[in-house]
Amino acid sequence: MHFKPLVLAAALVATLPLAANANTLRFARSGDVTTWDVHAHNLGPNNTLHSAVYDTLLEYNSKTFKPEAALATEWKQTSPTQLRLSLRKGVKFSDGSDFTADDAVFSLERAKAKTSNYAVYTQGIDKVVKVDSHTIDIVSNLPNPVLLNQLTELRMMSRAWAEANKSTEPKDIKSKDENFAHRNALGTGPFVLKSWTPDQRAVLQANPHWWGKGKFPTNVTEVIQTPIKSDATRTAALLSGEVDFVIDPSLQDLARVRQTPNLQVLEGAEYRTIFLGMDQFRDELPGASVKGKNPLKDVRVRKALYQAIDINTIQRVVLRGLAQPTGALVARQVNGWTAKADVRWPYDAAAAQKLLAEAGYPQGFEVDFACSAGRYINDEQLCQAITAQWAKVGIKAKLRTQPFATYFPMIQRNEASIYLLGWGVPTFDALYSLQSLVRSPGAGGDGNFNLGRFSDPQQDALIERIKKETDHATRNALIEKALLAEHQLISHIPLYNQVIPWAATKKVQLPHRADNRIDWRLLKVN
Repeated sequence: MHFKPLVLAAALVATLPLAANANTLRFARSGDVTTWDVHAHNLGPNNTLHSAVYDTLLEYNSKTFKPEAALATEWKQTSPTQLRLSLRKGVKFSDGSDFTADDAVFSLERAKAKTSNYAVYTQGIDKVVKVDSHTIDIVSNLPNPVLLNQLTELRMMSRAWAEANKSTEPKDIKSKDENFAHRNALGTGPFVLKSWTPDQRAVLQANPHWWGKGKFPTNVTEVIQTPIKSDATRTAALLSGEVDFVIDPSLQDLARVRQTPNLQVLEGAEYRTIFLGMDQFRDELPGASVKGKNPLKDVRVRKALYQAIDINTIQRVVLRGLAQPTGALVARQVNGWTAKADVRWPYDAAAAQKLLAEAGYPQGFEVDFACSAGRYINDEQLCQAITAQWAKVGIKAKLRTQPFATYFPMIQRNEASIYLLGWGVPTFDALYSLQSLVRSPGAGGDGNFNLGRFSDPQQDALIERIKKETDHATRNALIEKALLAEHQLISHIPLYNQVIPWAATKKVQLPHRADNRIDWRLLKVN
């Protein structure tokens, strides 16, 4: 790609800051946050920026990804179904009010609400009890082996602030209705949300009341995030010095970044698996050429779609090597992953055509295919490549792409026959993926992103056992069994695990994380 970086960067004057303080991080990514309500939309860009303003009770260590103290300083399993947490004293929200057990109880209960998109993290939390002003008990009916991991994703909100601003319930991300917490924020984290203009800019400033001041090395006093959809323009902004950090640089520009003396590329394998989901619920697919039935309900058709994809060519050409082809729904960093379960059905166009013929579609068929634009690395190009490969076996995919701000609500309304999705695992445990993607949709986060509405009673029963099994070896054997069954049933088509590069000026210091998030506590700008 050839472009004039300074000319393109000049086009950003209306959106990028003209000047910045010495300790400002000017940060760009392809898309914006969709909401500031921390329990409304479980989405990577949201979780990254929210974590600058809102804290959790526990946080992951950036190197080991083991839970460590944050707003909770101590925790003890007082019984197999009861966890007691001691809250950090002296913590204040950014308005100067105290953080207490009332806020912790409120926040955890709020995350369980019907409109919350975080119910998968509250699985196993039946009730939260205030013991005293800085102690809470989390009580469940059954043992929960991953509760501590789940608590790293449940952010703490001020009860008084939420009540005063009529935001006690999370915004329904499927609705256009807004609450006050959608555009405003009040947390205990290192930064304060100063302003947010959707799809233009978010400005954060250092929280003068942050409890971590002096405990962590960050020296950043201001963060300015600018969404820049165009790959070329994001790169131009970095090359020209308009921004300091790009969390999703374009692959084709990485060589140029590496060759620029004042820039650096930080990269590593992410815990995110990219896959295709398929509608296995409707009796007839909207807009498909097949009438009166749904071909995606037939495992032979799903296997044909799978085997028609040449993932190695996609890895080499579309993703430029920044992908690990996978046959499993979880990445290698995730507890429960095994090599035995991570085996792909081989690319074989002839076998795919034979399967389609056996299923009654010797000439193939037309089907809707929805794809995000700018959410994952080269996602549009990925979907275009898959569409071309399917065409060779007779599957005529009608590809449509949307920016992720509209794409995610659309697929959550079950409006796509085949869709692309990337799934990270914030708990670093396979239950999170199995429960969200494979379990039949139901209460408590079950199937909350099973958007093809796949359902198998045996898989459901396995997942229920995994939820409550506390013996590590037994539990991982159950996970392996579920992943092997997933391979046979093909409820989804796993593609690859992302390898994520970050691009930054050399004045930016921060550890690259497998969850593709910034650890704001450790970020430094020199």
